[in-house]
Amino acid sequence: MGFRLLVIDDEKNIREGLAESLAGDGYDIVCAENGDEGWKIFSGGDIDLVITDLKMPGFSGEEIMRRILSREPGFPVIILTGHGTIEQAVNAMRDGAWDFLSKPVDLDHLSLKVKRALENRELYFKHRRMEEELERRNQFKSIIGNSRNMRDVFNTIKKAAPTKASILVTGESGVGKELVADAIHELSPRKDMPLIKVHCAALSASLLESELFGHEKGAFTGALARRKGRFELASGGTLFLDEIGEIDQNIQIKLLRVLQEKKFERVGGEQTVESDVRIIAATNKDLKTEIEKGNFREDLYFRLNVVTINVPPLRERKDDIPLLAAAFMKEFAQENGKTISNINEKARSRLYAYEWPGNIRELRNCIESAVVMCQSSVITMDDLPPALRDASDEGWIRIRQGLSMEECEKIIIQETLSSCKGNKTKTADILGIGRKTLLRKLGEYEE
Repeated sequence: MGFRLLVIDDEKNIREGLAESLAGDGYDIVCAENGDEGWKIFSGGDIDLVITDLKMPGFSGEEIMRRILSREPGFPVIILTGHGTIEQAVNAMRDGAWDFLSKPVDLDHLSLKVKRALENRELYFKHRRMEEELERRNQFKSIIGNSRNMRDVFNTIKKAAPTKASILVTGESGVGKELVADAIHELSPRKDMPLIKVHCAALSASLLESELFGHEKGAFTGALARRKGRFELASGGTLFLDEIGEIDQNIQIKLLRVLQEKKFERVGGEQTVESDVRIIAATNKDLKTEIEKGNFREDLYFRLNVVTINVPPLRERKDDIPLLAAAFMKEFAQENGKTISNINEKARSRLYAYEWPGNIRELRNCIESAVVMCQSSVITMDDLPPALRDASDEGWIRIRQGLSMEECEKIIIQETLSSCKGNKTKTADILGIGRKTLLRKLGEYEE
């Protein structure tokens, strides 16, 4: 289906010239000679992008833009500005305009701007549909993602959740391992029973033992009464053991027995307690390496690791960044009483380029900071935390608009070869082409 564009300008020659040029690009063009008429046309619906002059009789371009964005946040509006109104145009950008162009308009430049804005709009709606679909299904609660890596995680959760098998969730700090545990429990037959969580790294060995298995009165100084442990409290439900790689060897032995026999004794007690608990453990450590070092029992590892779910780091699922950022933006905008509808192109590009060593936890913190700092309806680069604003663009290849495919290919090959320090085999592997093909192209560039 073709796109329908609305051009608003009180100067007939400019209006008709823009319409003719854009129609040549295959767009359906509707024109208005002032802001009032333009608003009526837009209100009638079926408009995909608006190009408007800044100063006009009746509604100004700024007023048109504000009205449009209040009705449809993120809608692409391109502002046309004459001499002396650049500052106003910049302000309009801050308020949510997609871009602005100075008169006389470079038609080729406008064509590229329109194409890019419409692609962004399509991407925006694609992400909206993804979000709505994820909300509709609501199978994984707070887990947001539609990348191939996360679809693999979802499939494993759906298969393993209905069973009684112990599950080991692995992944770097901040990737959302606890959310995976929540989803497993919610999709299991135990969902109406307790889900008890224990952060193993937060407690000393003695405290962790009491926390897990409980204690009898007088078992140690301060034990004034019998106390049930997490295994008893979670009976019939699920016990989530976060950072399992941090637990003491002695507790590992006791934990192994519970997994094998479903029985244990409270600290300082002799009575055997039975508990039917489904175990989900999580770690950011490589437990196989910990086994080799003598820090983790191999038999316990195999008991815990009946099913493994590896949650990928954010740098390996960058397709999910727009979804995650949109969800966090909505959450924190509501929390702070702000109306923020979008993240502009430069800020989105920086979110995508950044490597996110702190994973989703860092992204969430970044968006919260940006929402707090944002003074308009659109988050810009200036709103991002300094760590992101100052991040290096190393590893990215920038290509100027308007180059041919052959010129783009040449830049990509030469830049990749340079980053590989002249190693042609490595360069060919990275680019996914044969070494002979690479050598042939490099030879062509030298002719």
